Amino acid sequence: MKQFLEGAIAIARTVKLTKPGVISAYPITPQTHIVEELAQLVADGELKSEFVNVESEHSAASVVLGASASGVRAYTSTSSQGLLLMAEVVFNIAGMRLPLVMCCVNRAVSAPINIWNDHQDSMAVRDSGWFQFFAENVQEAVDLHVFGCRLSEDNRVLLPVMVCIDGYILSHGYEVVDLPEQEQVDSFLRPYNLPFKLDVENPLTLGVLASPDFYTETRYAIQETMASAEGVMQELAGEFKKVFSREIKFVETYKLEGASKAIIAMGSICGTIKEAIDDMQKDGIKVGLVKIVGYRPFPEKELMRALKGIPEIAVVDKSISLGSKSPLFLEIRSLFQGQAPAPKISGFVMGLGGRDISKADISGIVEMLSKEQSDAKFIGIKPENLFRDIKDI
Repeated sequence: MKQFLEGAIAIARTVKLTKPGVISAYPITPQTHIVEELAQLVADGELKSEFVNVESEHSAASVVLGASASGVRAYTSTSSQGLLLMAEVVFNIAGMRLPLVMCCVNRAVSAPINIWNDHQDSMAVRDSGWFQFFAENVQEAVDLHVFGCRLSEDNRVLLPVMVCIDGYILSHGYEVVDLPEQEQVDSFLRPYNLPFKLDVENPLTLGVLASPDFYTETRYAIQETMASAEGVMQELAGEFKKVFSREIKFVETYKLEGASKAIIAMGSICGTIKEAIDDMQKDGIKVGLVKIVGYRPFPEKELMRALKGIPEIAVVDKSISLGSKSPLFLEIRSLFQGQAPAPKISGFVMGLGGRDISKADISGIVEMLSKEQSDAKFIGIKPENLFRDIKDI
C-alpha cells in the first residue's frame, strides 16, 4: 500500500510487520522517531512485543542480544555515539552468530558535537562481522529491513544485519513508500528458529572464553560465511522479487553504459549524483554511477564487472580514516592492485557533519578526474574555518 510517510515512521511500521518479540533502544537523535513509533504501536496494542526501556545504548544492545540468544526475534536502532557505546556488544552479537536487524541512522561522531549526517559511525564498526546495507531512499530502507531479517536468520548465515540510512535526509524526510502487506511479509519470512538457543531444559553456554587454540577459527568461520554469502543473498533477493515485485540490488549502476568516467558512492547522495549525471550527459560528458548498497560483505565481483573498461573512477566517501585515506576509496583501489592497465582512481571526502553536497560539487569532482589524481581530497573546505594555531581552538 502506497503512503506518504516520514522515513522513520515507514521503517517502524515495516518493523512491526516482521513481528519482533523484543524491542529495546535508547533515544538518540536522529533515530528516535523509529523507536518512538514502535513504542506507540506496542502501547496501542497494534504490536505484540516486549518494549524494554533501558538507560543506555549499551544496555539496549545487550537486551536484544539476550532476546535473540533466547530464541526471540528482536530489533533495535541507534545513531552516532550510541552505536559507539554499543560497540562492545555489536562485536559480541556477530561473534555469537546471532540473527538481528538494527537500523543505524547515520550521524557524525563527536567531538565536536554534530547531529547531522555522515557515515563515520557505521564505518567505525565495519569490521565487526555485521552485514551492512546503505539505503538511497526510504523505499530501499523499508525493503532492506524485511530482506535483512530473512538473510540474518538464514541458517547458512546467522549473522546480524545493519541497515544504514542517512540521518534527517531519510529518517525525517517524507516520501511516497509502498509499504508491504502483512501477508507478503509473513510469506517471505520464516518463523524465528535459531538452531541453538538459551534453554533451561537444554543448557548451553554462548560467548565462552576462547583460548589461542580456538579464537582464530571463530574469525575464520565469520569470514568464510561472508565470503560465501553472495549466493544466499542473490537467492533471497530472487524470492523477495517474487513476493514484493521489487528488486533488491547490492550494486546498482546508472547510465554507465558507454561511460568513460564512473562515480562510486553509497546512501542518499546517490540521488544527487544521478541528477548531476543527467545534466552532465546533456553536455556530452560520458559519466555514470555505481551505487553500492551492500557494503559488507564487500561486493568485489559485482564491482569488477560494473567497472570493467572504465578508465577514470571517482570514489565519494562521507567518512575519513584519519591518518590514512577514506574507507571506500581504499577498498576500491585495492580491487585493481596489480592490474594493468589499472584505472585512474581518485578519492573525494564530502558531506562530513551534514555539509550540503550540490550537483555543482559532483560536476566539480568529475572535472578533477582528468587532472591530478587525489587520494582523499576534501571537497568544500572553508579556509576561514580552519584553525591557524592551537590557541584558536
